[in-house]
Amino acid sequence: MSNSYPEKLIVVPLESKVLLPSVILRLLIRGKQATDLTKSYFRSANTKSHDIYIACIPLKPCHVHAEETAVMSSQAPQVPIPQQDEAGLVSARDRHRLMDYGCLARIIRVQRSGTNLFGVFVEGVSRFQVHQYTQNTPSMAFPGCWVAHVNYFPKPVDVSNENALKFKELSQIFVSKMKELQLPDTLLAQLAKVVNTMPPSALADLLVCLIETTFDERLLMLSTVSLDDRLQKACEFLTRQLHVLHISDNLGAGIDGKLSKKQREFYLRQQLEAIQDELGDDNKKGLSGGPQEEDELSDLHKRLVQANLPNEVVTIAQRELKRIKRLQPSSSEWAVSRNYLEWLADLPWNISGSQQLDIQRSKQQLAKDHFGLEHVKKRIIEYLSVIKLKGDLKAPILCLVGPPGVGKTSLGRSIAQSMSREFHRISLGGVRDEADMRGHRRTYVGAMPGLIIQGLRKCKVNNPLILLDEIDKLAHSSHYGDPAAALLEVLDPEQNCTFSDHYLNVPFDLSNILFIATANSLDTIPEPLLDRMEVIELHGYTFEEKLHIAKTHLIPKQVKAHGLQIEQVKITDEAILHIAENYTRESGVRNLERTLASVVRAKCVEMADLQEKQNKQQYSPSVSVSDVEEILGNTKFEKEVSERESYPGVVTGLAYSGSGNGGILFVEASKMPGDGHLHLTGSLGNVIQESAKLALSWVKSHAYGLKLTSHSKEKMVQDDDIHIHFPSGSIPKDGPSAGVTLVCALVSLYSGKCVPTTTAMTGEISLRGQVLPVGGIKEKIISAHRAGIRKIVIPARNQKDVETDVPETVRGEIQFCYAKNIWQVLEAAFDDHQLYQLQESHL
Repeated sequence: MSNSYPEKLIVVPLESKVLLPSVILRLLIRGKQATDLTKSYFRSANTKSHDIYIACIPLKPCHVHAEETAVMSSQAPQVPIPQQDEAGLVSARDRHRLMDYGCLARIIRVQRSGTNLFGVFVEGVSRFQVHQYTQNTPSMAFPGCWVAHVNYFPKPVDVSNENALKFKELSQIFVSKMKELQLPDTLLAQLAKVVNTMPPSALADLLVCLIETTFDERLLMLSTVSLDDRLQKACEFLTRQLHVLHISDNLGAGIDGKLSKKQREFYLRQQLEAIQDELGDDNKKGLSGGPQEEDELSDLHKRLVQANLPNEVVTIAQRELKRIKRLQPSSSEWAVSRNYLEWLADLPWNISGSQQLDIQRSKQQLAKDHFGLEHVKKRIIEYLSVIKLKGDLKAPILCLVGPPGVGKTSLGRSIAQSMSREFHRISLGGVRDEADMRGHRRTYVGAMPGLIIQGLRKCKVNNPLILLDEIDKLAHSSHYGDPAAALLEVLDPEQNCTFSDHYLNVPFDLSNILFIATANSLDTIPEPLLDRMEVIELHGYTFEEKLHIAKTHLIPKQVKAHGLQIEQVKITDEAILHIAENYTRESGVRNLERTLASVVRAKCVEMADLQEKQNKQQYSPSVSVSDVEEILGNTKFEKEVSERESYPGVVTGLAYSGSGNGGILFVEASKMPGDGHLHLTGSLGNVIQESAKLALSWVKSHAYGLKLTSHSKEKMVQDDDIHIHFPSGSIPKDGPSAGVTLVCALVSLYSGKCVPTTTAMTGEISLRGQVLPVGGIKEKIISAHRAGIRKIVIPARNQKDVETDVPETVRGEIQFCYAKNIWQVLEAAFDDHQLYQLQESHL
């Protein structure tokens, strides 16, 4: 052999693989020594000085019999190497597994595959025998690396013509057999060129790596010195391979059509299956793949056993395990079955989280996280008390309804903490596919379970608290199905114990889960779904409640988020109330938090400026009302009542929006010469237009009793047109609660008497003059109090709502007049002199 090759080579071990001359492999190496080796290659490549060579030496099988290591597989394009030490190419335990034969390899390309991980492409050059292993000292190049001292095999001498001709003939037959498999033309052309031009010594090594050979057979080819002997072995292997192909043809040409489109590994496994079927080997190894796939299935089986599956699910899992063992790992069905079994193994079929039921601790937790909301806290404490006494109780399905920003979502998390349960949130806003709830059937590509089952897998217990956020935002009746209808079974305590997800296709008990839904409005929730939930309404916060929330929660949160200390920002109570009243008129506290964040940022800027100027002692942490106006600018909202004067025909009503916000609403009535027509403006809906017509009819029928006409036969509006307008015309308005306000506006218009601007009213009327109850009482009263109203007329049947829902601080500053009929509304709306006249006329 030529002396141009080095006799001392850095050792790179190969696990269950053999590198032969003329063959290219990709090795994965890692660690500090790998980094040093690749740096040497890059330096050589940049200077184009010389090639970098290494010794690729196979490892002896570790604790495995020889026949078990003879796994039928081809030379893979990427060769894994044994697990190395953090810095070394050869681990301490692999040092004694190094064989005495190897192949000189030339590094032809290096790719970085990760941190200290490299993919190295090497080309086999020449065989050698190792006569000594040494380890480099720290002062040497490549410190710590193992070095092989090698003797190269002599150059091949002339081979017998008989062996060479036989090998060439078998090689040509092999190429023709490959053409019958309909392989790509480019691949066939390259293979034919190699067979025709490559010398027998190199061709023998190459074909042995292409066909089915065992580790021991390739090792024998590596260690054989005589070229004649190597050609004889190669002829034996090729003859066996051609016989296998012949058997495969006899078993059916249909397989070949499939194989032409698959990777080479899949083709070889198909051939292996054909051989085993031909031999009739009943005890053959399962075709689920190599050792890695078998380990996966064994581990999966253990996980299924540990999952403590119900009997019905055990039967299905056993059937699926038997099926997957008959499948190929490269097939899509194998991956689908494995994913399905993993889902069965990961679900908490009988795993419940421990509930540390401490009623007092739960009360303290709820009080700490949320201010007010007493009726919600009361319901949760009732549920926990029953659980503690009885031991088991079907969890209620709660639905928290209220305007944005009042703490519905955070309340669900707080409830989970108070009950010591796992918490999982599912956002339903915009969900339009029924499969998102029930899961996709496994026949579809990329199928997975629904959101409920996914949440259980993440929580790892079967009794979490699942928050169904924004349940009123579900899309309904699309061509993907109705997700709201799919929730009917989930939210029914009598049915969800046998909930069946389309993906799992087995029943799963959801009765231990505490479901809490949140919504801004009940109008868009279907009646059957709403019937399954216990509705708890969360109302907007009063100014006093917002003050308390800002001081205890919002300001400390924003101060911490902006890197300040709590003593570095002190916002006065007057400033907080000024922000809430004049900058953030809302039911919740989201805008209040954003506005407070703006104030805190302004203090951050002030402190940073003073620090740069080294005048930090001039910093003042206090924030007053004037500071707020300087930071936030002009106020965004003004009190609509205090600056107004009373006019005949103008009355203040109360309004309620679907988002949970209340407000005051002005009704303006005027008359003009005409033909008795009624004109309504202000973006009004059908119901409120009907209320206006009803109010006019009642006033016309009682005009004489109201002293609006001089005798009972006189027509009140025969020669007048009446125009009723609701300001803020861009905002749609509807509902029956403006009935009493419309009556008072018409009476005020024709009597010339004014209703005080600090008096407001709400209520529906009937044609007989009855005042009917309305909704949104708390929001209306709080908004009226915010606007400066000090007297409110409401239906008598809403008195209980005032006493239970309205805060005592608000009730103490407002005079409430409860009316059963319109006459009592009119008596409360006008001053004392007018009150006497109306009472007299009514009597």
